[in-house]
Amino acid sequence: ELSTSTIQGSVTASSTPPISIQIEGSAGERKMALVPTTTAPADPIFAELEMAADSSAPVVRATVVQASTVFYDTPATLDKAERLIAEAASYGAQLVVFPEAFVGGYPRGSTFGVTIGNRTAKGREEFRRYHASAIDVPGPEVDRLATMAGKYKVYLVIGVIERVGYTLHCAVLFFDSQGHYLGKHRKVLPTALERVIWGFGDGSTLPVYETPIGKIGAAICWENRMPLLRTAMYAKGVEIYCAPTADARDIWQASMTHIALEGGCFVLSANQFCRRKDYPPPPEYVFAGMEDDLNPDSVVCPG
Repeated sequence: ELSTSTIQGSVTASSTPPISIQIEGSAGERKMALVPTTTAPADPIFAELEMAADSSAPVVRATVVQASTVFYDTPATLDKAERLIAEAASYGAQLVVFPEAFVGGYPRGSTFGVTIGNRTAKGREEFRRYHASAIDVPGPEVDRLATMAGKYKVYLVIGVIERVGYTLHCAVLFFDSQGHYLGKHRKVLPTALERVIWGFGDGSTLPVYETPIGKIGAAICWENRMPLLRTAMYAKGVEIYCAPTADARDIWQASMTHIALEGGCFVLSANQFCRRKDYPPPPEYVFAGMEDDLNPDSVVCPG
């Protein structure tokens, strides 16, 4: 029941022995070790790993969380986040990375009652509930997340749905281990029908934060398919490249491996692991973590 955690290559969260991966980058040889995975009862799921630039450099321990939102219940989602952060900290994590839209939810399968030129009353009500689950930045939920980071002495990178008036943004928030909110990144270009519910970001929120554990940045889901956005991250010297996502296809691993090699950086990708019980009942939602159809974007041809 473990989903895939891609960390500088095709390494899964179910791997139990330590795995070392060598890459060449601007900082020279880098090493990553994936240490035994720990699974919380009835829940996903941690991928624990250690990072060091070389054998003599300090080791940074990180946790990639692959848990589901408590849909339409933001206080309960924050309670769940704190429980997971506390557990990660108990294993010595210095950095904790959560998936895309963990706070607020990724509404996979929802139409929000939209067709061209029309929206249903039921769809409007559904969007009202989704809007109510989003958070203001800054706001009380951000303050609570900052308190968690400070309480458990971890750097925190977490996907949220940000509310700005009537507009929603898919965003990532950054916090330091002293409990300070560092800033945010808004998804520059929502993918496909995400544009029905999320506004566009821009390059003004594409930060890379210099911290004692390394330079930390993030790109959300299909932003990782944008070469110029990645280049902007590399130009800012990103060392710990976080990739919160909602993409569970096998091809995603190849993208993450490429970014690690291209950027000479450590890549931490977190995707939600969701069961049917985590979402509202059918037919409103149909959650499928993988695409079954084959298309030119997901086929590797010999040659």
